[in-house]
Amino acid sequence: MNKPVSTIELLADSDFVVGHGEAVESLNATVLDIAPTDIPVLILGESGTGKEVYARALHRLSGRSGALLRRLNCSTLDPIHMLQQIQDGSSADSGTHPAGTLFLDGIDELDLSCQRALLSALPETQGQRRTNHTFMRLISSSARNLEGDIEAGSFRKELYFRINGVCLRLPPLRERREDIVALLEHFLQKHAEDLQKTAPELDRETLDALIAYDWPGNIRELENLARNMVALGDSRLAASSVRGKWSARILAPSPDRSLSLKTAAKAASRQKERELILEALERTKWNRKRAARELQISYKALLYKLKQIGTSGTGTQN
Repeated sequence: MNKPVSTIELLADSDFVVGHGEAVESLNATVLDIAPTDIPVLILGESGTGKEVYARALHRLSGRSGALLRRLNCSTLDPIHMLQQIQDGSSADSGTHPAGTLFLDGIDELDLSCQRALLSALPETQGQRRTNHTFMRLISSSARNLEGDIEAGSFRKELYFRINGVCLRLPPLRERREDIVALLEHFLQKHAEDLQKTAPELDRETLDALIAYDWPGNIRELENLARNMVALGDSRLAASSVRGKWSARILAPSPDRSLSLKTAAKAASRQKERELILEALERTKWNRKRAARELQISYKALLYKLKQIGTSGTGTQN
C-alpha cells in the first residue's frame, strides 16, 4: 500500500490543508487520485473548511491546469447568466487545447430554474477518461447535505447524480483538533513574513484554549486569529475571547450542580468588563492611558484589570 502523501508535500501553498491528521491525509490521497481525471467532484464542508482551496488544487493538479478555472458564485446566478458563463468557458479553449474547470461555488444556493438550466447545459456523461476535454471539468461545492434538499424537493435528483462523480467531505476543525497547532504555526509564520514582524510565542494556557475551542468559523477563523496575534504582537490578547469562551465552558456547572444568581451575575459582569476593556484598547491602538480615559478609570486601575484578564496590554502609554 502506498503511503499517503503528506499535506505539505501535496499542496505546500494551500493554507487550509496544512496538517497531518488521518482525515486530512486520506482526503489529500483521494485528491491526488482523482485530480488527473475528468470526473465531476462535489465538495461538501462547513464555511471556512477550505472548499475553494480544494477546488483550485484539483484544477492545478489536473491536465487542464493551463486553462482557466472559472468560479461562479451560485447565490448570485440567474439561468441566463449561468448559461452564458458555461458557453463562454466551453468555447474559450476550443481547438487543440482542453477546456478549463468550472467551479460552482455553493451549488446548494441554486434555485430550481437555475438547476434546470444547468442540467440542460451539462453533457450526458463525464467519466474518468482523460481525453474528454471538450467540456469544462465540473467541480461543485455545498455547505449543506444535498440529499436532504432532494428529499425536501429543493434540489433536483438528476443534477445531484450528474455533479457527484466523487464526493469530498471536508472535516470541520473541531473534528481535527490534532491539526490545530500545525495550522496555527503555519499561519503565524505566513503572516509574520507578510507583515515583517516576529511571530509571538504561545503559552500553554492559550494553546489549551485554542485546542479546546470549537471553531465555528473553522480554519478561516483560526487564520484570522493568527493574523491578529502577529499584528498585535501579543498572542494572549488576541486569543482572549477564545480563552474566555474556553474558560466559561470548563467552569460551567454540570447539570446536577446549582449556580446561584449572584454567582452568575458576577461571572457575566467579569466577562462584560473584559470585553469593554479589549474594545477600548482596540479603538486606541492599545494606548493604555487613552483607553483608561475612555473607560473613565485610573491608569493604575486599568493595569490591574489587564493583569486580572491575563494580558499586559502592551502598547503606547501616552
